[in-house]
Parts: sequence; C-alpha cells; structure tokens
Amino acid sequence: MKISIITVCFNSEDTIEDTIESVLSQTYQDYEYLIIDGKSKDNTMDIVKSYEKKFKGKLKYVSEKDNGLYDAINKGIKMAEGDIIGLINADDILANQFVFEKVNTILSDKNYDGLYTDLVYMNEDFSIPVRNFISGEVSKKGTWHPAHPTLYLKRGVYKKVGTFNTDYRIAADLDFMLRLCHSDVRLKYIKEYFVLMRAGGVSSAGLKGYYKNYKESNKVLVNNGIQFSYFINILRIVKTFNQYIDAKINKDSILKKIEKEKKS
Repeated sequence: MKISIITVCFNSEDTIEDTIESVLSQTYQDYEYLIIDGKSKDNTMDIVKSYEKKFKGKLKYVSEKDNGLYDAINKGIKMAEGDIIGLINADDILANQFVFEKVNTILSDKNYDGLYTDLVYMNEDFSIPVRNFISGEVSKKGTWHPAHPTLYLKRGVYKKVGTFNTDYRIAADLDFMLRLCHSDVRLKYIKEYFVLMRAGGVSSAGLKGYYKNYKESNKVLVNNGIQFSYFINILRIVKTFNQYIDAKINKDSILKKIEKEKKS
C-alpha cells in the first residue's frame, strides 16, 4: 500500500532537516512525501529543495500562504495520492526506520481503517523524555483520544469523517479526533512509539498556551455534544500533567524502549 506522509511547516529551518532525514531513513519505500510550506521567510525551502534528488521522485512540495496549520494539513490531504495518509510535524521525527513498514503491514488488514500509537515529547536534541503520551484505547466520552501525530488513516476515512475544521486555530485536531472516535472507523492501537516530538508548539507553549488550548478545547467539546465539557477538559489537563510526571519518573525505561524499537 502506498503511504502519503505530510509535513506542514513555516520558518522551520532549525528543525525540518531532522524530520526529513527520519522520513528518508524508512525501510519501506512505497511512499510519497508531501511538504506544505506556508511561504517561509527563512531557509526552510532551500533545505527542502536540497533533498529533492535523494527522494528520487517521492518528494513533492508547495510553498504558498495559507490560513494556518489546519488549512495546510487539509491541503496536504487533498494532494495525497496514497492509500494511507499520515502526518509528521516539522519539529518532530519518526521514532525509527520501521514505522512505514509496520503501518503497511497492519493496515493491509482489511479489518482496520487506521492505526495509532504512543508518543514521547522530548527535549530539543531528543535525548531526554519530557512527556510520555500513552494513547491507550479510545474513549468516546471525550475525556481522551489518540496522539494525533501517530495517526495513520486509509484515504476513505477522510471522505467519511471529513478533514480539519479551520474555524479552530489550536484544537482542530481534537475536533477531528472526536468525530473520528464517534464514527464507525475501525482503529488499531499499537503500544509502540512511532513519533518523537519536540516539546512546545502552538497548543503547548507554556501556561498561556494551555489557557488558549483550554478555551478552544472546551468550545470543541461543546460543539461535539460532549456533556460536562468543563469537567472533562480539566480531566484532560490532569492527564497531561500526569504524563509529564510519568516521563520524569520513568525516563530510563522510556529511553530503553525507544532504543529497543529502533532494532525491530
């Protein structure tokens, strides 16, 4: 099955090379790599173009103004020609070289429409775990959902569920995941790390970021018919802080797991 992997970026010259290298390292070769740039003003696109020959026709890119992160993701989904669509942020890396291979193996099973895994937020040089996001089984109550950057879906899922609502600037991924988890889409949970994510970003940039995320997330919960939205949002925040504690307590075991999965 052909995999379309999408990276959305804007002024990402400091990090995007790590992301590109992690895609380039994949053992499974039936994929296309779509980079959607929001008209960067730094050297992001020079870096992207320098990799064009190495991808041997698998790399496609656009650089133009967009209406934010989720508009760019929607653009990538529309461009995608693969049977399976996944995302990797320009700050992040695929956890090991076998990610696409595992995605293909699992989603070749007609019983599944998509898969998701666990996720680790790391420090700047990916040496120390900061937050351990264990996705677990999906909750239809809105209290929890899979780690979005680890999600791989068959193309038809987007026709059924729709793409990202660009009216939301921060929590459109939560809105999408709620719609997905309340549909009849069949998801497989894999208890592995597929993504190492740099801590930070639009929805997790300090206390101010958490406040903005809380406000918009509550709006998303209400608009999706989730009862007791304020209470559920608080539970989501508590779970997030527990993930920080988990990463600090279990730092060594997390690093060992990451290294073990690099070999298999």
